[in-house]
Amino acid sequence: MAKGASARAAARRQKDKWKAKRWFSIRAPRNPWSFKVIGETIAEEESMLVGRPYEVMQSDLDGDFSKMHVKIKFRIKDVVGNDALTEFVGHDVMKDFVRRQIRRDRGKVDDTIDVVTDDGFFIRIKPFIVTRSRVKGSQKQETRSVARNEVITFCAKATWIGVQQALLDGSLEERVTKAVSKIQPVRAVFFRRSQLIQDGVVIDDGPTLEEVKAAEKESIEAANKSSEDEGIEPEEADVETEELAEIGDAEISDDAITEDQNVSEKPSEEVEETSPDFESMTVVQLKELLKKAGKPVSGKKADLVARLSE
Repeated sequence: MAKGASARAAARRQKDKWKAKRWFSIRAPRNPWSFKVIGETIAEEESMLVGRPYEVMQSDLDGDFSKMHVKIKFRIKDVVGNDALTEFVGHDVMKDFVRRQIRRDRGKVDDTIDVVTDDGFFIRIKPFIVTRSRVKGSQKQETRSVARNEVITFCAKATWIGVQQALLDGSLEERVTKAVSKIQPVRAVFFRRSQLIQDGVVIDDGPTLEEVKAAEKESIEAANKSSEDEGIEPEEADVETEELAEIGDAEISDDAITEDQNVSEKPSEEVEETSPDFESMTVVQLKELLKKAGKPVSGKKADLVARLSE
């Protein structure tokens, strides 16, 4: 066999790795997001997903558009079926937002604080304080010390979940702002970065994954039921299945179809005289008439009736 032919034969025998991959739903942590679906990813094996990072803007996750500059970081820690479960590993404030806070006549105080929460999580937090006017070196040092003491005191009494909520909803920023304002009026206080360095004791609090998926299934079924009650047609992907079901229920005979065909082939005057009652027909029967007339079959039942009545 020629060299080129053998290479082509080997290429045909080679396994297509893309076909071996499958999609996984990425879910946020159990607390406080209740396994909310935040994205999708693809992988060949479940073991390849563990440790994979995933980032999402806080405005997309919580719906708070005042936090469009905050990026939340997750890491996949476990895979259950087609669900990739993540853990919160920190957040990051966009650099352009930080740069906009700094002006010529303002003071800047930043710091890096390593703390241990009440449940043993070792985290690193970086506060960023912008004063209304320039400040001396001694004032910066005092402001940095007060802010550090406030953060360490709060984190030592709170769990990792509590620290997450305080970082994301701004309650910890308010505590630090109130404490450092006694030294110098401040314009802005925020935490430009947080990072999980070492895990502690995980506290399972909140609904389980099975409960969340059951609730999602119930909401989808309720939405479908309400759509059917309102007379909304299903998606194109489900039209064929619905047609088969309705054919079985209606038990349409060949004579009825032939009769409908004969009616459609009659002159327009005779059709007007013996016009069938389209309202009493099923969607399948209406679509059959439209197909024979060479007209579109998409839309609601009212659209089909109007199209046949033209």
